Amino acid sequence: MSSILKAMSKFRLALVQLRVTKSKAENLNRTQRLVQEAAGQGAKVVVLPECFNSPYGTGFFAEYAEKIPGESSQALSETAKEFEIYLIGGSIPEEDGGKLFNTCSVFGPDGKLLVKHRKIHLFDINVPGKIRFQESEILSPGNSLSMFETPYCKVGIGICYDLRFAELAQIYAKKGCQLLIYPGAFNMTTGPAHWELLQRARAVDNQVYVATASPARDETASYVAWGHSSVINPWGEVITKAGSDEAIVYADIDLQYLADVRQQIPVTKQKRDDLYMVNIVHEG
Repeated sequence: MSSILKAMSKFRLALVQLRVTKSKAENLNRTQRLVQEAAGQGAKVVVLPECFNSPYGTGFFAEYAEKIPGESSQALSETAKEFEIYLIGGSIPEEDGGKLFNTCSVFGPDGKLLVKHRKIHLFDINVPGKIRFQESEILSPGNSLSMFETPYCKVGIGICYDLRFAELAQIYAKKGCQLLIYPGAFNMTTGPAHWELLQRARAVDNQVYVATASPARDETASYVAWGHSSVINPWGEVITKAGSDEAIVYADIDLQYLADVRQQIPVTKQKRDDLYMVNIVHEG
């Protein structure tokens, strides 16, 4: 492998576990400072958490909703361009055509919008005695898959509850994605039970890197996020993980290691397409 290809097979990923407040301006300002810090540490791809510009909750979505492009997405575009990084903008409440969406915007090093992912699977759960949450009371679901190319690898995007649906990850891997990124805000019930478990499952099943970015935990919030933003390697190992407080965590993604794992256990080549297959019905 040439020195150039070797260099391109590795890159630094940063997850920004932001402490989100009720002040949109403060959230945007702190985001810019933390992204600057991550870029200064050599991160080429930086990921923000779900609902990074507003508190998470059905009572906040309409109040904080914006068009895209709008204030928050413009700030992300300028930040990505200033620090010459790929910036995965977590998510914000988006208003479009009278509907609200939970939307992640991704910007390239030139500041251009690469993809806009609207959360496909809405978070509607009811765990008796613990938590009831119904995103569908105010949000509409997205209807398209979201992938983008970098000089390093192809990346697939999901948001939080999308992580629970194995078929989405399978399709992304089938389409050539080697890194799956899920900004998410699991809570104090689902977080300790399933957050890491689901990430490791998606990674080892598809032999890809999986990264998640959560808001920092705020015990005073109406919805308390679990935190623990993480990166999982294709062997299913946790290679970096935040705690519950605001933090930046880093992982050096090694695509040669990914290729080695796939060669050692060649499940992709061993799939029985004569018996089963996961297909895209509507790519969007």
